[in-house]
Amino acid sequence: MTNNTIKIMLLASTVLGASSLAQAEDATLIIESWRNDDLAIWQDKIIPAFEAKNPGIKVKFTPSAPAEYNAVLNSKLDAGSAGDLITCRPFDASLSLYDKGHLAAVQDLEGMKNFSDVAKSGWSTDDGSVTFCVPMASVIHGFIYNKDAFAEVGVEVPTTEAEFFAALDKIKADGSYTPMAMGTNDQWEAATMGYNNIGPNYWKGEDGRNALIKGTQKLTDEAWVAPYRQLAKWKDYLGDGFEAQTYPDSQNIFTLGRAAVYPAGSWEISGFNTQADFKMGAFYPPVQKAGDECYISDHTDIAIGMNPKSKNAEAAKTFLNWVGSAEFADIYANSLPGFFSLSSHDVKMADPLAQEFVSWRGKCKSSIRSTYQILSRGTPNLENETWNASVNVIKGTESPEDAGKRLQDGLASWYKPQQ
Repeated sequence: MTNNTIKIMLLASTVLGASSLAQAEDATLIIESWRNDDLAIWQDKIIPAFEAKNPGIKVKFTPSAPAEYNAVLNSKLDAGSAGDLITCRPFDASLSLYDKGHLAAVQDLEGMKNFSDVAKSGWSTDDGSVTFCVPMASVIHGFIYNKDAFAEVGVEVPTTEAEFFAALDKIKADGSYTPMAMGTNDQWEAATMGYNNIGPNYWKGEDGRNALIKGTQKLTDEAWVAPYRQLAKWKDYLGDGFEAQTYPDSQNIFTLGRAAVYPAGSWEISGFNTQADFKMGAFYPPVQKAGDECYISDHTDIAIGMNPKSKNAEAAKTFLNWVGSAEFADIYANSLPGFFSLSSHDVKMADPLAQEFVSWRGKCKSSIRSTYQILSRGTPNLENETWNASVNVIKGTESPEDAGKRLQDGLASWYKPQQ
């Protein structure tokens, strides 16, 4: 080998080394998401904060319409054209992606040390051994109320069920406001903001939910039927025509100041802040009697994972580790009040209504929606069945006991621990 040949080879290796270094430093990450409503927050706040710390990595947030996301994402993944980072829905939708090899395991990332097992439960295998998305946020359920209406009518924030119904009775008797804004037309609200909002106080949160999964409790047990009995009483307070009232109708009735109470998810906060011209407050689901321990639905809602076929794996891991940081937790939670960090970092909320919701974590025990993990994998689907059962009970077309038996029979027809 001549000296010239050696020089040429050294020069080539230097050029190739420089080229590969440039590629390693200059990566562009594409994020897939269904949250097209927060595009501006990603573009104006989240991405600039990350890129300032990681100048070699560019990030593009490319959301799809929420209703189309699952189909669009699956087709992209199958075609090999999906982005580097995948925004993850909780439980089975993302578990299915992991099982198909579309999400990488992330439990060994440094940033994952900032999340508890409950926080990771929405994006872990059934045995908890593998986590495939980094948790971003949860939503908390409770009741948002019109402070002006409460002051006018002269009612206090209720802490027990007796106080809750006494307040609703007084508001109804006054006649100035519909006591509660919720319809049954779209079905899911009756279960999500109804049954799974008040239910954890009856089935004792995670204790009951896990007992149902193990088969040691049944949907015909008192703890699971009793919430339907409370829902049946809601009918008298929902106003005329609630049967045809849609979810947007309910939002408008409340934000226009026509209703005193709104059974809520914390995701409403941002929208309500811009639409309502009255002061709002929030209270957690009233307990059955004074002195009872309170439970809240603090539901794992959104996370982010990595496409195993990403050509920018190291850059993607850098981003995912940053999602586990205090900086991300603060930016995300305060840019989207009502979507609360699932990390162990202490995040102070600037929005008072959001701070009220998140403060309940220090007073009540957190749980997730009862139907979301494992129990809705068969047919009939327990989540969807809970929707129509909640509606039927509120309308009075099905008794709480009959609803519990129908759901139990359906679950037992395919789920072995309940047989």
